[in-house]
Amino acid sequence: MKKIFALILGLGLLLAVAAPAVAYEIGGDQSLIIVHCNVEGASVYFDSDYKGAIQNGVLLGYVYTTGTPYRTISVQSNGYTPWSGNMPHPGAGNYADVYATLTPEPTQAPIGGNMGEYIVYCNVDGAQVYFNEDYKGTIAGGELTVPVYVTGTPYTTYIVKKDGYTTFTAQIMEYPKAGETVKLHATLTPVTPVTPASPLSAVSIFAGLILGILGIAYLAKRE
Repeated sequence: MKKIFALILGLGLLLAVAAPAVAYEIGGDQSLIIVHCNVEGASVYFDSDYKGAIQNGVLLGYVYTTGTPYRTISVQSNGYTPWSGNMPHPGAGNYADVYATLTPEPTQAPIGGNMGEYIVYCNVDGAQVYFNEDYKGTIAGGELTVPVYVTGTPYTTYIVKKDGYTTFTAQIMEYPKAGETVKLHATLTPVTPVTPASPLSAVSIFAGLILGILGIAYLAKRE
């Protein structure tokens, strides 16, 4: 039993020692560049030659030592700043490790810092203001301030309305830059109420009939 255990242990140690040699087996006229990277799937180039993508954190790039030597290594991935470095030359049968750390590209500055504003002036307090179909608030003290992102999709129309008044709609022709103000004006006019004709009362109808009958009787008597 002890002999079997010792045999198994010996085989394990042999495999452990031999494993690196198998993993990094290099031809007699080749060297190996082991590129380590923190981004899975990143593309690796030797000069302008594509060598593959990072998998499990590494890429094994074999180069012939008898050919024109490469000068640079570059690693890139969408959303990250490209990395580049000098190509090592470990010599035939040897390898070298290269470590490339990609950092996320800086995001754009928050558009909250790039804001302008519109001031909508109106003659009716309480009127509702819309930019396109977006509700922006109500007129108070004759005006409403509407902040907007200057880097966003610009609005094209503004609408001001209130019950009892004709709705006002106009095109937005001017757009504020960061920190600037554009003034818009809206004048609401009251809707003219339509006064319905007062219906004839029963008394009026009855009086009209009596007068009509008396008139006919008078004319008949004269004849």
